[in-house]
Amino acid sequence: MQYSSNMPPPEYAMGVPAQHMLIPGQWSTGLCECGKDVPNCCLTCWCPCISFGQIAEVVDKGTTSCGVHGALYSILCLFTGCECIYSFTYRSKLRRQYMLPEQPCNDCLLHCFCECCALCQEHRELKYRGFDPSLGCQGNLSSQNHGMVMPPVGPEEMKR
Repeated sequence: MQYSSNMPPPEYAMGVPAQHMLIPGQWSTGLCECGKDVPNCCLTCWCPCISFGQIAEVVDKGTTSCGVHGALYSILCLFTGCECIYSFTYRSKLRRQYMLPEQPCNDCLLHCFCECCALCQEHRELKYRGFDPSLGCQGNLSSQNHGMVMPPVGPEEMKR
């Protein structure tokens, strides 16, 4: 179906956040394009545990909170200096979710040698795909539903 310039794209009609024009199978920005999101770049350079926690919560679809991911990242950083072993696994998950190539090198090597750049790129990728990592998983779901959140259904409410 063709859409005219005065008709909204189908994403708007379904309440899904609009995504930038992305080429399937490619990252939306390059690894060293941190200047495209300066606030996130500064946050990631000074406190990567927060950036990583936000990314991991969205990639995990909220199964674990930003705080837990950030705390584990910080503990690994302080006691082993090998936080990259934890963070690279989430880059791999993100790549699998969006069928992105493993470039410019292996995820583990990228996080070992360019941790801040890798985290910034992952954060930008989520933003370009319609997520705001700073809102967390639940915040993104709420904003996608335009603030309409359904109350949880408890087991006692399901009885007849």
